[in-house]
Amino acid sequence: MSEISFAGRVAIVTGAGGGLGKAHALEIARRGAKVVINDLGGDISGANGGTAMADDVVAEIQAAGGDAVANYDSVATPEGGRGIVETALDAFGRVDILVNNAGNIRNAPFTDLSPESVESLLAVHVKGAFHVTQPAFEVMRDNGYGRIVFTSSAAGLFGSIQQANYAAAKGAVFGLANVVALEGKPHGILVNTILPAANSRMQADMNAEQFVGMPTTPAHGEPEMITAMVAYLASEQNTATRELYSIARGRYARVFMGVAPGWHVAHDEPVATADDVAAHIDRIRDLEGYAVPESMVAEFALVP
Repeated sequence: MSEISFAGRVAIVTGAGGGLGKAHALEIARRGAKVVINDLGGDISGANGGTAMADDVVAEIQAAGGDAVANYDSVATPEGGRGIVETALDAFGRVDILVNNAGNIRNAPFTDLSPESVESLLAVHVKGAFHVTQPAFEVMRDNGYGRIVFTSSAAGLFGSIQQANYAAAKGAVFGLANVVALEGKPHGILVNTILPAANSRMQADMNAEQFVGMPTTPAHGEPEMITAMVAYLASEQNTATRELYSIARGRYARVFMGVAPGWHVAHDEPVATADDVAAHIDRIRDLEGYAVPESMVAEFALVP
C-alpha cells in the first residue's frame, strides 16, 4: 500500500492550537494538505481566548514548508462555523477534510453542575460540530468527495464520573455523526468517529478515583497515537463510513452499537405486560446472536 498523502487536499482542523488538534494539523500538513488552523486560544473551559495558539501552529507548519492559515472564529455559532469554512475557501478554494476536534470541559459532580456548565459544553461539542460540518458538507457534496472525522468520547458511550455534561455532549456528537454519514455516503463523503484517550490538558482534569484498579503498566498516551487514526480516516485509503474507533493505551479498536435478538411478541399475541417482561428478561438481555444495524430502519428490519 502506498504512503498516505494529502497532496492537493484542503483540511480544516478545529481546536488545532494545541493538544490533539495541533498534532492532527501538523501531521495532515506534513503529508501535503493545506490546513486551516481554527482555535480560540483559550483554556480547557473555553475562556481567555487569543490568537497566539493558532498563529504558532501556522508558523510551525510554514517553517516546515507547509501551507496553513489561522482562523479564530468560535465553532459555537452558525456565523463562526461558516466563517471557518469561508476561510478555507478564500485561502485555498475548496474543502476536502474536516476534523471536528474543538472541545471544552467543566467537570463536577452531577448535582453540582450548573446550567451554564452544561450549556457551554453542548454549545462547543455538539452545536460546534454541527455549525462547522453543515457548510463544509455542502462544499464536499458539490465536489463529490469528503472525509469528516468527529471526536466523541468513551465518556459519552460508557460513562465517566463527574462528567455528565461532557458525556451528554459527546454522546450527542456520536448521534450527529451517524446521520451525517448516512446522508454523506451517496455523495462520496465518508464520516467516522473517534473515542480518543491521550495525555492532554482535558484528560488531566478528570476525576482520578475512577482510575483506581486500572493497569499500571506504561502505555502510549501521546497525541500522535490518536493522530495516526485520524490521518487514516481522513485519507483516500479509508473506504469505511459511519464507524466508531477507540484509541486508548496503545490499542486501536472498532467500537459498535449492537442489538440482541431479544424476545419478540408476535402481532397476533396479547400485548405484553410488565410480568411478561420480567419472565423473559434473561432472553431480552442475552447478547448472543447480536447484529450491528447500519441505520434506524435497518434496526427495525431485524424484527421478524
